[in-house]
Amino acid sequence: MQITLKVWRQSDANSPGDFVSYPVDNVTEDMSFFEVIDMLNDELVLRGEEPIAFDHDCREGICGTCGIFIDGRAHGPLQGVTSCQVHMRSFTDGQEIVVEPWRARAFPVIKDLAVDRTAFDRIMASGGYISVNTGSSVDANATPISKHDADEAFDAAACIGCGACVASCKNASAMLFVGAKVSQYALLPQGQPESKERVLNMVATMDDEGFGSCTNTGACESECPKEISLEHIARMNREFIKASLG
Repeated sequence: MQITLKVWRQSDANSPGDFVSYPVDNVTEDMSFFEVIDMLNDELVLRGEEPIAFDHDCREGICGTCGIFIDGRAHGPLQGVTSCQVHMRSFTDGQEIVVEPWRARAFPVIKDLAVDRTAFDRIMASGGYISVNTGSSVDANATPISKHDADEAFDAAACIGCGACVASCKNASAMLFVGAKVSQYALLPQGQPESKERVLNMVATMDDEGFGSCTNTGACESECPKEISLEHIARMNREFIKASLG
C-alpha cells in the first residue's frame, strides 16, 4: 500500500512550524506506524534531508515515551493502545495521515514530533518518598490490603506518563496523571505517612508547571492508552481537601 504522511516539522519551541507531506510506498499492513516513520527517515537521510524527530523507546506500549497525534487523536485511531502499538492495518491504501506533536504550554516542542515532558518528572519528584522498612522482605500477609484497594492501586499505577491526557484536554490539564500518581499511594498503607505532603506538593507543582484546570469533559480518560479512570481525579480531590483542612 501507499500512504502520505503529513508531518508537523518544527526545529525548536521558538521557531515556527508547518506541515510537510511525504508519500511513502511499499507499506504493509503488518508494519507498525513507527516502522513507517523509520522507513521514511531512511529515505530522507539518503536524500540528504533532515529526518523526522519523534519520541520512542520500548515500542511495546509500556514506557510512555511515544506520544503523537495521528489524524487528530492522541496515539491514533485505536482505543487503549499507544502510538507504537498502532499498525498500518488501521489505515487504507492511498490515505493521507496527519501526524502532530502533543500541544500544550507545559510540553514545549523540542523538535518536530518530540516534546519536553520533564514537567511530569518534576511533579513526580515533588511527591517525595514513602516510609517503608528496608532489608529482608516481610511476609506477604504482614500488611493486609483489601483486594479492592489493591486492584484500584494497581490500575492507577498502570499510568505510563505519556501525556495523552494533557494533549487531549482542551485545558491541557494534568489532573488524570497526577490523580493516578496520588491514588496509587493513597490506597495503600505504605503511602499514608506522607499522604498530606504528597498531594499538596504534587498539585502545587502541577499548577506551577502551567497545566490547566479540569472541567470533567472526560477526554483524558477516553484517550488514555491505559484507560485510567476519572475516579482517580475524584480521589485526588478528596485527598487534597483533607490535606488542606489539616
